[in-house]
Amino acid sequence: MKIIAAAFAAAALFGVPTAAAQSVSLTGPNGQILTLSAADIAALPHEHLALRQEGKSLSYEGVPLALLLQKVGAPSGKALRGTELADVVVVTAADGYRVVLALAETDALMRPEHILLADRGAGGAALDPKEGPFRLVVEGDLRAARSARMVTSIVVSQLPAPH
Repeated sequence: MKIIAAAFAAAALFGVPTAAAQSVSLTGPNGQILTLSAADIAALPHEHLALRQEGKSLSYEGVPLALLLQKVGAPSGKALRGTELADVVVVTAADGYRVVLALAETDALMRPEHILLADRGAGGAALDPKEGPFRLVVEGDLRAARSARMVTSIVVSQLPAPH
């Protein structure tokens, strides 16, 4: 896994396009792995999200993160309870940038703001290569710091129980 991460980092540093950059890897809480291509993501139900962050009006279209996480066995809705409330979602970008969300943050029954894996910008246009092909978009954040660009992997992890 470290070798793959190093390869992505080197490719990003030297501007070398990678085939994996056109896909996103999802890993569920029990280790289930699914890799989705740009075409796979484009075929899934999309939502539109217009938001204002850091004084800018932004518009994105993408797949709800919760829908993607369900595909790898992450609980949602009323099934998201108990120990799963301590699960985290780690989103990693091609340049090694990482952000963490609580799994509960991704669920529509827990909070009204949306979190998308965007593959389109304003007017349905493909994301700029500096942003995409996939960008995490977190509605409700005042800063875009968790809206990671060039997303390559999303992993649901269970935090260890306290001692």
